[in-house]
Amino acid sequence: MKIPLLLRVALALVITTLCARADHFVYFGTYTGAKSRGIYCWRMSEDGKLTRVGLAAETANPTYLAVHPSQKFLYAIGEISDFKGQKVGAVSAYAIDTATGKLTLLNQQSSGGPGPCHLDVDRAGKVVLVANYGGGSVEALPIQADGSLGAPGTFVQHKGAGDYEKRAPRGHAINVDPTQRFAVACDLGLDQVLVYKLDAAAAKLTPHEP
Repeated sequence: MKIPLLLRVALALVITTLCARADHFVYFGTYTGAKSRGIYCWRMSEDGKLTRVGLAAETANPTYLAVHPSQKFLYAIGEISDFKGQKVGAVSAYAIDTATGKLTLLNQQSSGGPGPCHLDVDRAGKVVLVANYGGGSVEALPIQADGSLGAPGTFVQHKGAGDYEKRAPRGHAINVDPTQRFAVACDLGLDQVLVYKLDAAAAKLTPHEP
């Protein structure tokens, strides 16, 4: 069957648009210093080629990042221990400019403890979970409709010591499980994996038994 010229042109435009949309942004968190100022952005083409965009947001030690399921927002830890005069780290919320890749700061909240090292976002985009290595704790922060972070819904301070060298608690990671019913936290100092029941809508973590 012969395809009319106008239809062929229209199909070509659609295919070109789809290919263009296959390009997406890749963000890199860093330790800041003389050669780094925060979160950097690169554009990845369909064939995997990376093209540097540049500095997306200037912030201190954004060493771990997570993107909201809507792809509209990005969350970053601030691996620091002096947020707003307190001995705690930071969690920042950013809006993503889908045209340029630039990040606009929405707000920041305390991570609840010093030295945050990891965060995760649930699939529904309701909550950010953060683990504090320096403080040996975890926290749940609700995500507002505009992508910003609300005040912490839950903060849990880990207690005790691991068998190896009797180390203090060191929150190493926290992830939402595939069912979205639980959060699993690794504590390097305790040598334990801790399981919490998760109420994402309320940003609530409850220790799971057993």
